[in-house]
Amino acid sequence: MKHDPNDLIMLFNDLFRGPFRTVLVRGGGEPEYIPADEANGFAQIIFAHGYYASALHEISHWCIAGVERRTLHDYGYWYCPDGRTTEQQQAFEAVEVKPQALEWLFSAAAGSRFHISVDNLSGDGAVDEAAFRRNVLGQADRYLTHGMPARAGTFFRALRTFYGTSDDFRRVWQQQTGRREIKCSETDTEVS
Repeated sequence: MKHDPNDLIMLFNDLFRGPFRTVLVRGGGEPEYIPADEANGFAQIIFAHGYYASALHEISHWCIAGVERRTLHDYGYWYCPDGRTTEQQQAFEAVEVKPQALEWLFSAAAGSRFHISVDNLSGDGAVDEAAFRRNVLGQADRYLTHGMPARAGTFFRALRTFYGTSDDFRRVWQQQTGRREIKCSETDTEVS
């Protein structure tokens, strides 16, 4: 299956450009969120280097950000680049569990492969990469059982429809997580 970032741009912008005045934009450098200003009237989610996975990850952050955070550059979060200390990495991993859980679900809905990211190659690495992966998977399971944030659920359903994974999402998710049985809620995720 082909995974073209232009498809994500089209899907996202069709869903959220009007009601949330936000657009997904292919970037050449680092990812960034720029809130709307008077000049253009649209917030921009800029994903890195045109990478499909980067777009899914940046959309995940946007789906979690509340109204106030969406008025702030990069949602008002600090970002310490690659080369973090153990303490900085612990803080990074704590805030990355939810967006990476959504990214994993979005990837499965699109039929693409997800790669967990500790994003600290030249630093001390992950504090405990196996534990971080378990935490991300546990959060993804909670989203499937109890429902996702509303915008995430909307995007998740759009991905499943566009990529044709609606009917066999459970199978796709089991393949990605290597588990035999999952329990899903029929709430706002509409997982079948």
